[in-house]
Amino acid sequence: MTLSSARLDRFARHIVLPEVGGAGQVRLAASRVAVIGLGGIGSPALQYLAASGIGHLALVDNDVVDVSNLQRQTIFTTRDVGYGKAVSARRWLANFDDSLSVDVSDARITADNAASLIAGADVVLDGTDNFATRLAVSDACVAGGIPLLSAAVGRFQGQVAAFAGHLPGAACYRCFVGDAFDAEDCDTCADDGMLGAMAGWAGTFAALQAIKVLLAGVSGLGDPGWGKLHILDGLEPGMRTIRIAKDPTCKGCGSTA
Repeated sequence: MTLSSARLDRFARHIVLPEVGGAGQVRLAASRVAVIGLGGIGSPALQYLAASGIGHLALVDNDVVDVSNLQRQTIFTTRDVGYGKAVSARRWLANFDDSLSVDVSDARITADNAASLIAGADVVLDGTDNFATRLAVSDACVAGGIPLLSAAVGRFQGQVAAFAGHLPGAACYRCFVGDAFDAEDCDTCADDGMLGAMAGWAGTFAALQAIKVLLAGVSGLGDPGWGKLHILDGLEPGMRTIRIAKDPTCKGCGSTA
């Protein structure tokens, strides 16, 4: 695969980075990323994934844009209120870079359809807002051998982690939260509140980590950091990192221990 002169110009600031280079940019152009959830995390993540030159994007969200979303969901405007998020996100992408290949789904992702919705992805970025969906996505990623970038945010804290439960010794998201959260009940930002910029930090950091996963073995951007959970603190700005151990009894990935 080669890049046209127009694409070389567009991504010149990437290509001059030794940690990305031409080979890395070609790899991004050939990559497919599935973004699950196009809300506070998925919106800024999608913007920077598209800006990085990811060639193929699959967007999954069954929700519609509400005026309360505009405080943090940066790809939407008042004109999008009442319309589906997935279709509105595709419209944003078409205006931003019409060279990108985009698939959209407004299906509610469940354990029954998760595998088909992420099929063919090189990495999945999950920014959904309930544990049942997150666990369904995680289990599908393990079964499909697909790396998962999981990101969450609430109030003034964010969490971002890269999971590869299909690999021996690497944890999956279920290793982190266990089985007790398969039910769909959980706190929401409508209940607890959220600083809009906090969602932006978590989303853009997740996009950075996803790019690192895609370029592993192609460029020198760094270790994907499987199983490292990065906790972002917006009140006293800082970040700390903990490691999630693989659970040999995990029903999602225990057989790969």
